[in-house]
Amino acid sequence: MDRVWYVAYGTNLSSARFRCYLVGGRPEGGSRIYPGCRDRTEPGGDVSVDFPGSLAFIGRSSVWGGGTAVFHPQGSGRVAGRAYLVTAEQCTDLLAQESRQLPGADLDLDPLWRSDRLVLGPGRYQTVVRMGTRGGLPMVTFTCDREDDLAAPARAYLRVMAAGLRESRAWSSARIALYLARIAGAERVGTPDAIAAIVA
Repeated sequence: MDRVWYVAYGTNLSSARFRCYLVGGRPEGGSRIYPGCRDRTEPGGDVSVDFPGSLAFIGRSSVWGGGTAVFHPQGSGRVAGRAYLVTAEQCTDLLAQESRQLPGADLDLDPLWRSDRLVLGPGRYQTVVRMGTRGGLPMVTFTCDREDDLAAPARAYLRVMAAGLRESRAWSSARIALYLARIAGAERVGTPDAIAAIVA
């Protein structure tokens, strides 16, 4: 396959943050400078998508200083995502950077046509999940198979997620706060009103 839809559900909902993976740079509020993809061509398009499952904030990110969002395909509920049309090479470079590795090694994504998931390691974003297809092209996202303790996300992390939801869906700050507050682990930040104050 030459092109895939990469489905974001966390900070990559923000196109500015996503571009740090694509062309390199440091996301606002983050501490890491990303090298970017070998091919820095802009996505062929992006679209808002909703899919079944749930999110949780887990672990502690060295980039953000708090929990980060992971996707549970078997969870109950609906997840707000944003799909970017990228090349297969860009997708593997995104995966490498999510796994704190340098981009450059190509990954054969063809097994995803035969299975819904491809486990590449124990890392937080080393499980590739096929979400279906769009226009005949596979839609994939990254998550993990392990069960980590819930953790409060950093305020900067929530703000970047909120920026992506606002940008891609034109949601109000109140609606964004309610959505984020329902993610497991968000209760460790505070009430929906407290989250609304953070993302306003």
